[in-house]
Amino acid sequence: MKRFFYKINCFLKFLWDTHQESGKSLVFLLKDFIYLKKKKKIRIEEYRDFEFEKQGPEFRETFLTALEQHPCLDLLNPKKYYILARNKYLSHLLLEACGIRKAELYCYYNPEGRIKNDHIAYDYDSVLEILKLKNVHSCVIKGTETSHGDGVLVVDNIEYMETECVLHLFNGEKFYLRNKLKEYEPLIFESKIHQTDQFNSFNSSSVNTVRFMTTLHPLGEAKIIAIWMKFGKPGVCVDNAGAGGNIDAAVDIKTGKIYNVTLFDGWRRTQSITHHPNNKILLEGVLIENWDKITREILQFQKSVPYLKAIGWDIAITPEGPLVVEFNDYWDRTGQLFIKKGWKKEIESCYEEWKYLEREGKVSYKMGRL
Repeated sequence: MKRFFYKINCFLKFLWDTHQESGKSLVFLLKDFIYLKKKKKIRIEEYRDFEFEKQGPEFRETFLTALEQHPCLDLLNPKKYYILARNKYLSHLLLEACGIRKAELYCYYNPEGRIKNDHIAYDYDSVLEILKLKNVHSCVIKGTETSHGDGVLVVDNIEYMETECVLHLFNGEKFYLRNKLKEYEPLIFESKIHQTDQFNSFNSSSVNTVRFMTTLHPLGEAKIIAIWMKFGKPGVCVDNAGAGGNIDAAVDIKTGKIYNVTLFDGWRRTQSITHHPNNKILLEGVLIENWDKITREILQFQKSVPYLKAIGWDIAITPEGPLVVEFNDYWDRTGQLFIKKGWKKEIESCYEEWKYLEREGKVSYKMGRL
């Protein structure tokens, strides 16, 4: 009973807060939410976050809600393959085996292990031995299970002293390696990513990534179904909005044109802009260089990872071409806000193709291919 009243209170608060912010009548909001709840299984947080009360017909029709997404991704990206995308060490090994461009893995540190080799370590001494052997003087340190840029350390210089190893971060902070190994575990140490001059001009303190949404279909065809960009702010080493706000934009799939540039300072706090608010560089309408080559390689990435059939790739654009920062099997739905259009049709179409084969007995998602 307490839970029932709690849910009622949350719903009433949602209606009142949305009414206060949007100026829409309570009757309109109630009717609109009930309609979308029946049609799309929308949740109150989705309605508020994506400001459905003021969205046009195309956005409302094409938006993929969480409850619509779940059954699609449960089939397209089976749970037995989750760890391939969610564990950054295993992701490194998979991408390496598939010949997909990524950062160089210097060291995988896990204190629960007792085996060490040219890249696996389990204590301070074995980590230090690997870093010295590979002559590593700068790197990026990440937790293997983290997301949204949490806990990422960008190390500009490693100072090897007689008794200690000091990490000098990009922002001027410094830490002893020994202490960091106690705070975060397990960890990966990988090479820093150097983006193209064009992407470096957008914001030089962060790697400004492009999120490619791809699907893989039964006949082996890969498709790019949506693209958006994340631009960092000066002094921040990651481009994710969770790290204090960022700038986002849609990217045209065919041309690589940047559009719908948005200053994102949190849900319901977005603003359309044309230039980066800090360095004033033009973003709206800019064409990403070497676009045809980039998209061809991204399609090949998806074909090389057939275990997951709907992937969200975070891609850095380097002088050598696109490089995978990470890939996601259960991606969020935020990009639909920046593109101003959803990907419901594309995801459900891919789902229906694979579901048909499952019904025909040609694919088993519990046992693999028959």
